[in-house]
Amino acid sequence: MPFKPVQSEKLSHSVVTQIEQLILRGILRPGERLPSERVLSEQMGVSRPSLREAVADLQSRGLLDSRAGAGLYVAESLGATFPASLSQLFAGHNEAIFDYLDFRSDMEGLAAERAARLGSDTDLQVIDEIFKKMEAASQTADPTHEAELDAEFHLSIVEASHNVIMLHMMRSMYDLLRKGVLFNRQVIYQQHHKRSALLDQHRAINDALQARDATACRAAVNTHMAFVKTALRDQQKADRNEEVARLRLKHEKAR
Repeated sequence: MPFKPVQSEKLSHSVVTQIEQLILRGILRPGERLPSERVLSEQMGVSRPSLREAVADLQSRGLLDSRAGAGLYVAESLGATFPASLSQLFAGHNEAIFDYLDFRSDMEGLAAERAARLGSDTDLQVIDEIFKKMEAASQTADPTHEAELDAEFHLSIVEASHNVIMLHMMRSMYDLLRKGVLFNRQVIYQQHHKRSALLDQHRAINDALQARDATACRAAVNTHMAFVKTALRDQQKADRNEEVARLRLKHEKAR
């Protein structure tokens, strides 16, 4: 008969499984520092030798990194879907920016639908808390923090969709966004009327999510992304017009 004796699982394997799941589900993020060996062994209820064995396994597979004198971290490489050369290529071509926005519109619309259907009440509470922070940040003169919360808001929706493939893929996309590879959100936020419109659009997305209206969620996301595309095209046109105007001014002064 095709049966084998049941063996109890090694403690180190249980540790490996738990940390793998935390990374897979997006709870532990690339670059995040883990507690010290002493604290981690106490929290997980295992001996230090068992913990070290698990850590060695995770390091050998590129999931954890050890930094001399700094401790143990989730590997930064887990958040890098695109090599640096491809990121630089994206940054140099407009079509990549607008293809990126189209991709986000499709994926985030789907994520919002899933979040409305599958997200827990706690998931929706997290999204609502981030939106409240956006409202507070909108009252300040500097749009920097509001722009950062913008990315957090959208990522929290992806997290609430509870699809780990989508989660890790979209995190890598937001990493490009945070680094300004594709475009700088602050360019849009610096224009007061657009800053106000963006907040209203995020409010519409949040309201639809809190009502668990999947259709309205997708529509609100698509409306928001269409607005961003138009705003970026307008900004690019304004930048080109300003460049021409400066050439005219320079020529006029030289006459």
